[in-house]
Order: sequence, then C-alpha cells, then structure tokens
Amino acid sequence: MARDLRGRLARWETLTVFLLAVAILYGSLSSSEFLTGSNLNSLLANVVEVGLIALPLTYVIIAAEIDLSVASVLGLSAALLGSLWNHNWPMELILPAVLVAGAACGLLNGLLVTRLGLPSLAVTIGTLALFRGLAFVILGDQAVTDFPQDYANLGFGNFAGTEIPNPFVLFAVLAVIFGFVLHRTAFGRSLYAIGANEEAAFYSGLRVKRIKLGLFVLTGAVSALAGIVWTFRFGSARADNGTGLELSVVAVVLLGGVSIFGGRGNLLGVVCAVLLLGTIHNALTLNDVSDDVFTIVTGSLLLLSVLGPSLAERVREARGRAPG
Repeated sequence: MARDLRGRLARWETLTVFLLAVAILYGSLSSSEFLTGSNLNSLLANVVEVGLIALPLTYVIIAAEIDLSVASVLGLSAALLGSLWNHNWPMELILPAVLVAGAACGLLNGLLVTRLGLPSLAVTIGTLALFRGLAFVILGDQAVTDFPQDYANLGFGNFAGTEIPNPFVLFAVLAVIFGFVLHRTAFGRSLYAIGANEEAAFYSGLRVKRIKLGLFVLTGAVSALAGIVWTFRFGSARADNGTGLELSVVAVVLLGGVSIFGGRGNLLGVVCAVLLLGTIHNALTLNDVSDDVFTIVTGSLLLLSVLGPSLAERVREARGRAPG
C-alpha cells in the first residue's frame, strides 16, 4: 500500500493538481475578487473552448499524432456560422452544417495522414493556415452579432440559476464521456496500444489507420462545436476567432501528463491542467498583468510538461539500475 501511495505521488498528474492549488492560493491572496461568484463564473467560462478541444486532442496525442489546426477550425466554424446566418439560414440547420464542416476539416487532415502517410505535424501546420484563410474568404473582416437571444443565452447564460456557466456544463458532461471511453472501453485501450507501438497494434488486429482517421474527424467536429460556443459566448462571429488558441490546447494536454510521444496519459490530468491554465490567466488578469506575461507562462509550462516527465522517467530508470 505504501508503494502504491508513493507511485501516485510520483505521477505527473499529482504535480498538476499541486500547481492548481498554488494558483488558486495565489489568486485568493492577491485579489479580493478572485473567490467571488462572478469571477469564478468568468474563470470557468473562459476555459471552455480550450477544454472542449483538449478532449479529442488528448485521444490524438495518446495515439502518437498531433493536430495544430484546431484553432483554425474553430475560426472557420465561427465564420461559417456567421455567413449562413447572414444568408438567412435557420439556426436549426446552421448548427449541424457547422459541425459537419468541422468534421470535414478533420477528415481532410486524417486522410492526408493515414492514406498518404504524411506526418501529422506538417499536415496540420499547413491546414492551420488553409482553414484560417478559408474563414476570411467566407466572412472577410466583418463581424456578425445579431444572433437569436435563446442561442446567445446558451453561450453566456448560467446553469439552473447557479454561477456555473452553461458552456462549462457542456464541457463537464463531455469530459465524463471522453474519460469513460478512454479509460473503461476497448477503444480507449486501443489508443494506448497504437501510441505505444503502432506496428504491434496493427499486427494484433487493430485497424490503426481507420482509428486514427476517426480521431481526426472527431477532433474537427469538437473544434467546430468550440467555435459555436465561442461565437455565442462572445456574441460575435469573426474569422479571427480563436487565433493562437492551439498553443493553449496543446499546453494543457501535455501539462496534464499526456506524453507527446504517445501511449501514456489520462483525461483527469488534462481537465486539471485546463483549470490550472484558466486559473493562472484569471489571477494574472485580476492583478493587471499583461497577456504577454501569460503567453510566457504558457510557453514555460509547455516546456515543463515536455521536459518534466522525461527527466522523471530517467530518474526512475537510474534508481532501478542502482544496486539494492
């Protein structure tokens, strides 16, 4: 039992939880507004889009791939939503059309990676620019803001009279679903097998290319969902919505303990990392610290999340080789 406790304490996710506690302590001590209901509402609302996209991207990275086009899919989805609304489409048709468009973006990424054998890093850097360019072609520099109140309330309203924003409830529900699939189903186990050794997974009977293709499609669809949430939450559809968000998404996935090399990680750590990054940003904002500092913090945490587990693994290996 003692060994099991030491193992849990040594896990990377434990450090993420500790950092989250430190960030909450810093926020509460540095600003009297931090623990107010309105501020916590703002904090939770501001992590939703990053959190939503991080869920399927966790699957992708565990399977040893990457998708850097997610923020551009968000922007393209927002632009498409605004353009279709300008063309008098009913919202009941716009929303599924936007989700299908996001899935199509993911399908393009997946086909280039799985059928042509191209590296996902290079592919999604290319489609990052492609999808953002398409967003500007569709909507230009204009902003669409006159959305129906019922739909706008879904973006910035609160759940059942509480201070919990509606979009965060959506994120929480999807996080439970994604976590269950990843940790309690054969599909989830197949992702770990593919990330650990793709060739062995293939010869064990897994349809590796089809699974990876499905992951990219899922990531595109959820990124489009994040674009819808972003648009309704800010009440504005713009082609530049979500610009640069991919850095934060990748940062929270890796900071949550998911290995950039695939085959390792869990969703609870990612959810904690989402809350950690949101808490840091919120606390810095309350203390009038510029977004440039937050960008530096995000980059530093990203480096820490890549270097930390690698160093920890080397320490464990060195201890294992040491004489008794």
